[in-house]
Amino acid sequence: MADPKSIAAGNAGAAARPGVLSLNIREKAALYAAYMPFLKGGGIFIPTSRSYALGEEVFMLLALMDDPNRIAVQGKVVWITPEGVQGSRTQGIGVQFTQDETGEAARAAIEKILGESLASSRATHTL
Repeated sequence: MADPKSIAAGNAGAAARPGVLSLNIREKAALYAAYMPFLKGGGIFIPTSRSYALGEEVFMLLALMDDPNRIAVQGKVVWITPEGVQGSRTQGIGVQFTQDETGEAARAAIEKILGESLASSRATHTL
């Protein structure tokens, strides 16, 4: 599994709404570990110690690899990995992308980067 340190997450500035997350993924292995292709429309795991509720709406700014452009996408929390969970899993949330153009653009960008590695059976942050 990818080192969670290769994924940087946090609130997008001090004045940002609590539901706005900024996620910087710098390595392909980290993107593979965070991506949730089994969700309809795709989704992503975000390491965070902040509390979220299932169904909560969040807005994400994703920076993938060396691309200077951030992907702005909305989604809802569909997975929660609490602190201290068995198996030393990383604490955080899984967010399903919205079923619109922005969600599709995020899914397409991630799947383009991952390519054939999507068929891998390596462990991820969620399954």
